[in-house]
Amino acid sequence: MGFAIGGLLIGVGLIIIGAGFGIGKIGAAAVDGIARQPEAAGNIRGTAIVLAALIEGATFFALIIALIANGKVDKNNWVEGGVIPSGRAALTIPAESEVAAKK
Repeated sequence: MGFAIGGLLIGVGLIIIGAGFGIGKIGAAAVDGIARQPEAAGNIRGTAIVLAALIEGATFFALIIALIANGKVDKNNWVEGGVIPSGRAALTIPAESEVAAKK
């Protein structure tokens, strides 16, 4: 496993841990607020749900960016002057002969 993929996996793990911690803090604060003021339970609950949704949205965005980065650092996607046999679109690096021919 390359360092780029290892770093990506660590980053994804930190994203998930951070989101879980943030949503847990929101839940704890909401329960505490409802226990202190039961008459405001509806407002507190609604605000907590919106905040948790915002954290989840940011988490999904970060995970999508991580997956995109994974596709770009995957060594199988970088083919020197060729195409991946599976037919997937590849980010290609021109072969030395092609670079020399353009000069």
